[in-house]
Amino acid sequence: MTSRRSGRPAGRAGDDALAALRLVTAALADRKAIEPTVLDLRGLTAAADYFVIVSGTSDAHVRGMAEHLLSALAPRGLVPHHVEGLTQGRWVLLDYVDFVVHVFHPELRQFYQLERLWGDAPVLAGTALEGQSKG
Repeated sequence: MTSRRSGRPAGRAGDDALAALRLVTAALADRKAIEPTVLDLRGLTAAADYFVIVSGTSDAHVRGMAEHLLSALAPRGLVPHHVEGLTQGRWVLLDYVDFVVHVFHPELRQFYQLERLWGDAPVLAGTALEGQSKG
């Protein structure tokens, strides 16, 4: 089975993707993520099904959240296809194919305004993820 992007192996789909998102949001909450947002991009783009967007308080906080997420997901077989910005800690992008995690320094999150850019995307709250069924 291949993903909808570049013929790469498919990532987690359906309930598996939602279970992975629960792990992501829990791991980021463990590291005090600020303003967590999950955008449901299904039907809006082939780039990913979901964007997870959070902020940190500093470059070190951003790096720390991203590193914690990598180490929390790896034992469950969730390894990103692509990682950008980890060294700088201003905007770390972790691409897991079906979902992309954006960990921002607050100034860059305000500048790029991904939530506004994807304003048509439904927002999933943490509790909505727990009760969300396969779409």
